[in-house]
Amino acid sequence: MKWGFFGLYLLSIAHIHLRGKVRLPLLRQMFDHSSFMAPINAFMHFFSRVPSTPYLPLSEFKELAPLQENWAVIREEGRNLLQAQKIKASDKNDDAGFNSFFKVGWKRFYLKWYNASHPSAAVLCPKTHALLQSIPTIKAALFAELPPQGKLNPHRDPYGGSLRYHLGLITPNSDQCFIEVDGQRYSWRDGEAVMFDETYIHWALNDSDTDRLILFCDVERPMRYRWAQAVNHFLGRTLMSAAASPNESGDQVGVVSKLFRVSYYMGIYRRRLKAWNKTVYTITKVALIVGAAALIYYI
Repeated sequence: MKWGFFGLYLLSIAHIHLRGKVRLPLLRQMFDHSSFMAPINAFMHFFSRVPSTPYLPLSEFKELAPLQENWAVIREEGRNLLQAQKIKASDKNDDAGFNSFFKVGWKRFYLKWYNASHPSAAVLCPKTHALLQSIPTIKAALFAELPPQGKLNPHRDPYGGSLRYHLGLITPNSDQCFIEVDGQRYSWRDGEAVMFDETYIHWALNDSDTDRLILFCDVERPMRYRWAQAVNHFLGRTLMSAAASPNESGDQVGVVSKLFRVSYYMGIYRRRLKAWNKTVYTITKVALIVGAAALIYYI
């Protein structure tokens, strides 16, 4: 039984790795967060109601039309946040989902995150917040800023229960500022929207001298059966809400982000140990990995 589950787990990782034309190096894929979520994501892909393609037609998501219709209103509230310097990196290393993006200057302001509470969004962006709350299939939303020369390296998002929607607000309106999903490139334009599957390898670059601001949404993946949709809804509500990160004090912080804050500071001591004595660091690392593997084997 144990080996059967292990075999299914490896098959699900193979599915994630082989999906699409662009792939991560095999060793990186084995330890990537998308591999830990592989069984769940394989389920999402198998029962998905939309095609398995990097980009998806917006006509399949008619409920999102009000976003594009009101893009100028959303842009104005986003511009106000930019001027007030409210779109920023995490202050306390408590953003588990996007921490690595901050290194390249990427910044965010949360408007909605599953069941988590962000009072700051309702106060500072009342029109955008109300609009997003009126569309139940939008599970998460944020303003996302990518500065000139900012680059997000190739990656997969860990959870396949959602699809990614981008609406251009303040962009260079140039092919120098783009996202590439499974080798297919899209350049943002003011007032234009795109939908893609973030479980394909994707990366982004702003090679212009102008800032880029977009509305960034996670939309619940439509499933073929009601029971599968219910499973997706439950997993999104329980797993993803735990990764909530605050804009300001008073906003909810999920348990995963709280734990990430602890692991971040543990990482500082890990790097200090490595700098002090690389041999001791390597022995300690190997011992922990072997111990974890033995624990999993004997459970």
